[in-house]
Amino acid sequence: MKNKFSRREIYVILLVLALVSFGCVMVYSASSYSANYHYHNQFFFLYKQIFGVVLGIFAMFFFAFFDYHLLKKYKYLILVASIVLLVMVFIPHLGVQSYGANRWVRILGVSIQPSEVAKFALILFLACYLSENHEKIKTFKGLIPPLAAAGVLCLLVIIEPSMSVTMCLALVTFFMLLLGGMSKKHTLIFSGVGACAVPVLIFLEPYRLKRLFAFIDPWATPQGEGFQLIQSLYGLGNGGWFGVGLFQSRQKYLFLPFAESDFIFSIIGEEVGFVGCLILLTVFFALVFLLFKIGLNAKDRFGCLLACGVGVVIAVQTLLNVAVVTGSIPPTGLPLPFISSGGTSVAVFMAGVGVALSVSRHSRRTSQIAAT
Repeated sequence: MKNKFSRREIYVILLVLALVSFGCVMVYSASSYSANYHYHNQFFFLYKQIFGVVLGIFAMFFFAFFDYHLLKKYKYLILVASIVLLVMVFIPHLGVQSYGANRWVRILGVSIQPSEVAKFALILFLACYLSENHEKIKTFKGLIPPLAAAGVLCLLVIIEPSMSVTMCLALVTFFMLLLGGMSKKHTLIFSGVGACAVPVLIFLEPYRLKRLFAFIDPWATPQGEGFQLIQSLYGLGNGGWFGVGLFQSRQKYLFLPFAESDFIFSIIGEEVGFVGCLILLTVFFALVFLLFKIGLNAKDRFGCLLACGVGVVIAVQTLLNVAVVTGSIPPTGLPLPFISSGGTSVAVFMAGVGVALSVSRHSRRTSQIAAT
């Protein structure tokens, strides 16, 4: 196979590089004051982001030239490894607690967020199972293995606690099962179960209930649960059509919590305005569209589900993040792919795109061999 990339693959690479480059700029803009205030280094978060991007570039190109079929051999190993990492967050001296949540593991001095790895481990497992059990998936018995795998991951994530990532995993599972051929009857059943599960999970935890009330009327608790959403809306509103200018945000001066991570879209909206946000979302749409094109052009069912799965998780997480920041759904923490501060997130998402590129490259080779 030639080492050259096709035009579509080059477009994917350029879109990803554009997103992570813009992400580094926005992470610096959103975090410089906070980083200088808390760590006496305005580049604290930027350095971590650049490290994640560099690692992600290596991962993306490594997997692009890696035969994705070989991943089938390691599907159970990768799934079990992701489960072990999720368990490790609760082990003293290994797990790192922040704001009352156990979501990180420190290994050799480096913090890793296992839930980010779990998303792509789940996609790999589902792609393998669904491609090998196309007929079984139409029966309830055939749905048990993928639901069990997803259920274990969701359970470990929800007790961290992280309802946002749990919702992301659940939605990715649902859409992957749809792509895999789940019947209409089971689609309706699981849609109903999911719709009922969300309010139950909210009412089980008092802090989630407070967030729900803050979503309904954030101005009822402007100094409490409603504070973050109000500040986010101030930032978006202040941006107007074209923004106040790059690096000119006012909300980043400790007004908006988590400005460099979960709520970075608000800072983007403030600095580049509605038009800038629209362009950014168009780039995301173009990337997801190309990933689905790669999946639909794949020469095997496994490659199709794998590439489409990467597109699904990017689309789901982007939509959830934007919905939270704009006050469309109750506040919850979920990073904006390729943009938000977080080395694990950016590196793993870029690795996922690399796998999709591998699907595209091997599909081209199969077509070329068939044509000769």
